[in-house]
Amino acid sequence: MATRDNVYSSVIFWLKIALPLIALVILSTLFLFSRRIDTEASLPYAEVDIDTLARDQRLTAPEYSAVTTDGAALSVSADIARPSQGEGSASAEQLVAAYETRDGLRIDLTAAAGELDRAAGRLLLSGGVVIVTSEGYRMITAGLDGALDRTELVSDGEVEADAPFGRIEAGGMEISHSDAGMPGYDLVFNKGVKLIYEPVN
Repeated sequence: MATRDNVYSSVIFWLKIALPLIALVILSTLFLFSRRIDTEASLPYAEVDIDTLARDQRLTAPEYSAVTTDGAALSVSADIARPSQGEGSASAEQLVAAYETRDGLRIDLTAAAGELDRAAGRLLLSGGVVIVTSEGYRMITAGLDGALDRTELVSDGEVEADAPFGRIEAGGMEISHSDAGMPGYDLVFNKGVKLIYEPVN
């Protein structure tokens, strides 16, 4: 019985010495064969052209709003805007604008490009402009010159329009509030007007 106890004690004694040594060898091996980290390698997000970012100043999803002298609420937004050379002016891409008058008329504008010049008080749209009014008119023109301080829109060239009573083709178009003392707005087609009347059945 004493012999078994001596053998057991001897085994425990040597295991207490051997196991920590084995663990130390395993850890040493892990450190020796671990992959070396290249501290000089570039970070994946470090390749940024700061000069390009500084040159290409832009605003994402900018918005502009105002109230005209005739009481219409004007709102302008775009996907991207960049400052122009003039003070207070900016060019924009994928531009959306709306005039909402006090007597309920709404004019929605969309264009591929545009420029808002606050100093001159103008909104210049280009790249194909679509004008939709709450009165049932839908017009397409190449460009549009709008005012920021009043409800005034003038087409830059020919206009094609779908009206509640038919189709209109004209050399130009204007929307304005001509008389401050009178409610209502004027929509005028000019410079040679062609009307295709389509009566409602």
